[in-house]
Amino acid sequence: MLSATEAYLALNLLPNVGPVRVRRLLERFGTPQAILAAPARDLRSAPGIGEEMASHIAGWERHIDLAEEQRRIAAHGISLLTLDDSAYPEALRHIHDPPFLLYLKGRLSSADAASVGVVGSRRTTHYGRDQAKRLSFQLAKAGFTIVSGLARGIDTAAHEAALAAGGRTLAVLGSGIGNLYPPENQALADRIAEQGAVISEFPVLYVPDKQSFPLRNRIVAGLSRGLLVVEAPAWSGALITANLALEQGRTVFAMPGPIDRPTSEGCHRLIQQGAKLVCSVEDIIDELGLELNSLPLDFAPEESPDASGIPGTLGDSPSPAPSRQVELSDLERRLLNELALGDATIDTLAEASSQPAGRVSATLLQLEMKRLVRQLPGKTFSKAG
Repeated sequence: MLSATEAYLALNLLPNVGPVRVRRLLERFGTPQAILAAPARDLRSAPGIGEEMASHIAGWERHIDLAEEQRRIAAHGISLLTLDDSAYPEALRHIHDPPFLLYLKGRLSSADAASVGVVGSRRTTHYGRDQAKRLSFQLAKAGFTIVSGLARGIDTAAHEAALAAGGRTLAVLGSGIGNLYPPENQALADRIAEQGAVISEFPVLYVPDKQSFPLRNRIVAGLSRGLLVVEAPAWSGALITANLALEQGRTVFAMPGPIDRPTSEGCHRLIQQGAKLVCSVEDIIDELGLELNSLPLDFAPEESPDASGIPGTLGDSPSPAPSRQVELSDLERRLLNELALGDATIDTLAEASSQPAGRVSATLLQLEMKRLVRQLPGKTFSKAG
């Protein structure tokens, strides 16, 4: 006899069943075990379940290898969370098509109820990346969990900033956890699992496709009380996430950018359509009605050029340098000493300092927040000033 979790897992492995069909089947049969045990003629009585789908579900044991998927789950240290579990995120439970099964590496927390989604373009400018880091860092310091999709660009900057702030972050994948995309973010995903959670609704080795990313986006929006779009051209997938957030009743925020840059066109369109314009972290916190914890006094955004080398002109007014002495850890001092000799990559600095690349990356971001280093193209860093 299958457990409820095993039955949900089997349903999730069946192609094209999906959360909406499973919800209708649950309304008809009551439990996932009853769905799998039902004959095809009874399955056809559920709304939206035709003859072909009914036969497919009734013969589920011929179509999937449940035991093999369970072995993969154990090998990757993954836990499963279903709609029946009390730990299932309440905000996600109430969207139109909540995933009935989540693969989870790491852990969820009750603190995640105060979450802000941060999304944007995969191809970022210095301006966009710096603003994503600034706002995500401050939101995490204020106690918010940062939710994003682990994609290149803005998503990566948001996750890294939350980790550097010592806060929680959730990464929602458009692939299976055992087939992570993009692959170069594997080390980042491992760090997120230690300080938050990596989440997917797809089988362990699922290969991402054009359909899986919009499905991922609805979870990013569903987990978030509000969604911030930092930098997005008119065709960006971040706008899909914003539309999903609006459909789910979430507040959408947008960061303005230089008015002559296509990289900010999507954000400006969102603001024209009623998204909340964001110039500072207080704009988000005031709107969501939560109190702001103390923010680091030594943080101020950099005046960073965009991809063309021209400083941004809208919403890009750097704060003055802090007047007090900035406190540095031993590793921060070592990295600054290395950068005083010339620009360097994370790998070079990791080798020179005999520290893991993940720790070096987090420390460099702390130094960015303190305006002591800046990131250059190709993940190369230089000493500021």
